[in-house]
Amino acid sequence: MNKSEVETQSSLNRFITLTAIRGSSGNEALVAAEIERQLIEAGADPSQIAYDGAGERTRRSGDCGNLIVSLPGNGQGPRTLLSAHMDTVPICLGSEPVIDGDCVRSAAATGLGADDRAGCAAILTAVVERLKRGDQNFPPAVITFLIQEEVGLEGARHLDVEKVGSVDRAFNFDGGTVEKLTTGAIGGERIKIRLTGVPAHAGVAPEKGASTIVMAARAIADLDQNGWLGRVEKDGKFGTSNVGIIQAGDATNVITPEATLAAEARSHDPEMRTRIVTAIREAFQRATEQVANDEGVCGGMEFESHVDYESFRLPNDHPSIEKASEAVRLVGREPFQEISNGGLDANWLFLHGISAITLGCGQRNIHTAQETLDIGDYLDACRIASWLITDGAA
Repeated sequence: MNKSEVETQSSLNRFITLTAIRGSSGNEALVAAEIERQLIEAGADPSQIAYDGAGERTRRSGDCGNLIVSLPGNGQGPRTLLSAHMDTVPICLGSEPVIDGDCVRSAAATGLGADDRAGCAAILTAVVERLKRGDQNFPPAVITFLIQEEVGLEGARHLDVEKVGSVDRAFNFDGGTVEKLTTGAIGGERIKIRLTGVPAHAGVAPEKGASTIVMAARAIADLDQNGWLGRVEKDGKFGTSNVGIIQAGDATNVITPEATLAAEARSHDPEMRTRIVTAIREAFQRATEQVANDEGVCGGMEFESHVDYESFRLPNDHPSIEKASEAVRLVGREPFQEISNGGLDANWLFLHGISAITLGCGQRNIHTAQETLDIGDYLDACRIASWLITDGAA
């Protein structure tokens, strides 16, 4: 691979331009508009750029859908998909990207937003390079810039697969180092629990109350003591769980009558994940039955859960893995495979029938104010993306 095929400054400028745009989950329209503008400026046919309306189907209403770009090429050979997500986490809003030596950081007290504007910029660079060389000179490709990844992979979940069309090879550009090929990922389930108790004056008649805080405390202690919280290992199977949010109470002089909790369960084994969710439900049910006032009135519970993403794992000889490995070696690096314990857009792409592996773009310390982008990694990600839909597409 000729490293001069990707122009350094213009590639960095694309990243800086995209990263400076505010675009949290559900508010990606300005990011999508800039990507669309740059594509058309580079010579893309506007008729080949479309939105799928996914923002109207997601749990939180979004201001745009997934952006899908079709590159028909010469119509011959395998069809390749490149994918990245446009949203960032809230700590990255207001990012002021600046080049600082061999990395990019935010000059403001924010995260950089390289997760995943680096993926978007790398793919955008690849498409621009292909358009410069003549789209008709290459096999067909399709690009998906996805929404709402950071809030449960909602864009990928609601992707209009018919607009994408059939795909032979797929590459998702997200976080991490360039050498890492993520070929599988864990499955995750989110849980919402609403506890109801009996209010009472905490000083005058505490015995008349049934506290939802006590219920929550008992349930969480139960889960922790019995090995169902944190890292979970049962009968040779593994998973994780966490109670991450507790909202309860307005005053110290009131026995708290209502509490809402948010939790999660993860496992590479769907049956194990279901066991963890069941254990969480049963622990909270027991706690509500055990906490009662002096008249025997106990608490109540509403329990909801939904699957964010199912686990998947590609075989070692999958053609996308072979092609990505070749691309990584061509930029002078040695690829290695990894299975992720976090969810990826690739989880839902897999359920849609698209077997994608995920490559990194050089993001470091994502979701923190110390986030940076390694420029060398990012430029190699641009080269890899470009090669996958040009020289490596045949």
